Amino acid sequence: MRSIIVTGGFGILGSAVADAFRAAGDRVTRIDFSASPADENPGGIDLGGVDLTDAAAAARAAEQVMAAHGGIDVLVNVAGGFAWQTLADGGPDIWARMFAMNATTCVSMTKAALPILTATSGAAIVNVGAGAALVAAAGMGGYAASKAAVHKLTESLAAELVGTDCTVNAVLPSIIDTPANRADMPDADTSQWVKPASLSQVIVFLASPAARAISGALIPVTRGG
Repeated sequence: MRSIIVTGGFGILGSAVADAFRAAGDRVTRIDFSASPADENPGGIDLGGVDLTDAAAAARAAEQVMAAHGGIDVLVNVAGGFAWQTLADGGPDIWARMFAMNATTCVSMTKAALPILTATSGAAIVNVGAGAALVAAAGMGGYAASKAAVHKLTESLAAELVGTDCTVNAVLPSIIDTPANRADMPDADTSQWVKPASLSQVIVFLASPAARAISGALIPVTRGG
């Protein structure tokens, strides 16, 4: 039974990812900035109120997972956020916030778990990037730049870990079908928005034995599912 960490685990996507790994027979630790989840995590543990922009907090979370589950086999970095703002209406503050939420959380948790993952057979890191970071639309500069940092972390870390048994990949979803996105875009055609459960299956695959030959890949996920 593998030990899985899902950051941002109390949110819509994080919960779906946790569900998918539990269905595969794994034990899941959900880590989130929110204090408590809205649903149960059978067989796993939940760590709420964790600020993953703080490297020390991420290290403590990794220690708690080791104490509870005896290891870390897979890290899925879901934690992040979104903001739309043009440069004329904003400035460095929104860029810094996006970088902290999307890139720094990913770096901090990965750094904390890395010594364990690189010593574990069949380990995997899966990051959540964004299709929107490939070509940034109006108002998407800060968000796209922060997710592009996740993409480059994925590529560089995969190169750094050549010779270990830990793979590093990222999924790049288009619009994810969440209640928040539907509220923000009430007139949009949602037929091809990516379902959280479908994206979760891609993540589970990238962490599976079937995907051991893949590392450093940025995988677009663009169909409704």
